[in-house]
Amino acid sequence: MDVLLIADLHGNFGKIESFLDMNADAMIVAGDITNFGPVDAVDGLFSRIDIPCFAVQGNCDPREILDVLEHSDAVSMHGSRLSLGKITFAGIGGSNPTPFQTPFELSEEEIDRILSSTIKSMERTVHNVLLSHCPPHGVLDLVDDQHVGSTSIRNHMKAFDLVCCAHIHEQRGVTEVDGVKVVNPGMASEGQCAMIHFGDVAKEIGIELLTV
Repeated sequence: MDVLLIADLHGNFGKIESFLDMNADAMIVAGDITNFGPVDAVDGLFSRIDIPCFAVQGNCDPREILDVLEHSDAVSMHGSRLSLGKITFAGIGGSNPTPFQTPFELSEEEIDRILSSTIKSMERTVHNVLLSHCPPHGVLDLVDDQHVGSTSIRNHMKAFDLVCCAHIHEQRGVTEVDGVKVVNPGMASEGQCAMIHFGDVAKEIGIELLTV
C-alpha cells in the first residue's frame, strides 16, 4: 500500500489535485490544515480527496476544527485508532505547549493520557503508525538549538513502527530512532509531501520525500 503524507497546509489548498495525481492508495494529513482558521473551507477540502483520508489537527487549527473533521469525508484520528488491512493508525493532534499560545496546545499530561488510552485499545497489525502533528522530543524537532518536540510522544513512540509528524517546517526529513522510523514531509503549502510504501512484512516501510 502506498500512502501519501502531507502536513502544514496552513490554508493553502491549491496543491491538492497535484497530490491526488500521485495515485496513492490513501492520504494522511498531519495537521495545521488552516492558519488559525477559518474552518469553513475544511469540509470542502476533504470532499475533494477521493481516497481514504486520515487527519489530525495542528496547533494552528482552531478548537472547532475537531467538530468539522468529525463530520467531514476524512477520518478524524485525534485520540482514535483504526486498522486498514495490514496497517493500524493511531492519532494525536495539536502540540505540546509553545511560547506562542497557539489555538490547539495540550499539556504533556494530556498527550500522555490520550496516547496511553489509544495504545491500550489499538489492534496490533503488521505496520503500526502514529499520526501526530507534533514530533517526538529530540527527533526532527530543532528550532535554533532547542528541541521542542513532545516528551510524551517520545515516551510512547516505541509502540509504533512509524511516526508521521510535522509542526517544525525546517525539519523536513526521515530518520530512525530506536528502530522506529520518523518522517516530517515538509510544507504541503509549498508542494512538499512524502510517499510511504508499506510492504507485506513488519518494518518493510519505504519513504520518499517528494515535491509537486
